[in-house]
Amino acid sequence: PPWGPSCYSSGEFPGGRGPHGQGKVSRVPAQLRPSQFDKKLLLWTGRFKSMEEIPPLVPPEMIDAARNKARVKACYIMIGLTIIACFAVIASAKRAAKRHESLTSWNLAKKAKWREEAALAAQAKAK
Repeated sequence: PPWGPSCYSSGEFPGGRGPHGQGKVSRVPAQLRPSQFDKKLLLWTGRFKSMEEIPPLVPPEMIDAARNKARVKACYIMIGLTIIACFAVIASAKRAAKRHESLTSWNLAKKAKWREEAALAAQAKAK
């Protein structure tokens, strides 16, 4: 048999332990106590309608599925915000271009201001 050594004719392990022996352990589905954050995720993903409906113990698969669904929703929200931000930057750049503003002109003005301040500081130091 695939679950044990082939040297035992009955297919059982010595001492009665194994798949068919007396020491067989029954699997009880694991349950987790959801945290407040997990409860909010379960609500946000539509698994439950209200906080009162959430049982005190839930299967870990349910929490994992809610986390994955929330992760996907958050990614979609970030994608949407990124696209909106791109259009906002494009509109802002077009308005700046109409006013004949550019990064080059800003840098030249800033450097001219620094040179003027440096010249004034040098004159004050010389006096």
